Amino acid sequence: MSDSLIVVLIIIVYFSPVFYQLGLVIKESKRGNKVPLKKFIKILKYSFAIIIPVIIGFGVLSRVNFLNYEKPLTFDKYDQITFENFRGLEFFKKSLYGSERFAYVVTSIENDFDNNSVTVQSLFHPSRSFVYKKNTNSYELLTHEKYHIKITELFARKAKEEISKLRQFEKNKIEEIIERAKKEERKFQREYDYNTFHSYVLKEQKKYEKKVDSLLNLLTEYKRPKIEFNDKN
Repeated sequence: MSDSLIVVLIIIVYFSPVFYQLGLVIKESKRGNKVPLKKFIKILKYSFAIIIPVIIGFGVLSRVNFLNYEKPLTFDKYDQITFENFRGLEFFKKSLYGSERFAYVVTSIENDFDNNSVTVQSLFHPSRSFVYKKNTNSYELLTHEKYHIKITELFARKAKEEISKLRQFEKNKIEEIIERAKKEERKFQREYDYNTFHSYVLKEQKKYEKKVDSLLNLLTEYKRPKIEFNDKN
């Protein structure tokens, strides 16, 4: 039975008292009896009062698993990341292109301004990242997902490289650089998934690994998150 059909059946069962009362309303209205209508409205209000918070909670947990929360991890924790850190919830998706061997990772580039300085860093979000079957021993799949984290770090460093070349602290200019880096990072991430077919094309996967590692090494001097501008700039 498909997940969508299960959801439809649950909704039908949940609202069955409402449907029953609606039938009474239609039947009794022909006789001029308005009592069932008042009862129907009351049942309807209670039904929505219960289900709306449930739906909201369901949606929130689908985005961030607060039931098993782990705060975002910075890139210096990269080597410690395993599938145990993928704590997100996926209520319906059970396969990707017919395979149960799949996962997805959520990363971001974050920044924070403080006087004449800016902190730019890449983050991995454990409670928003998901793996189907946590006991999977697929080294290739874990490697593929972790390179998404490396790609985010790469574009964070690219942004810091460009920011470091500014002659003085310019918040608007820095924000433009970071936003552009984010757009380029998202595009690169999509190309990475498409060209490697989510890790299934091993040759392409290895090419991307070599490319990303090489570019990260070239930007080693921009590992530090914080960039400070002194008064002389």
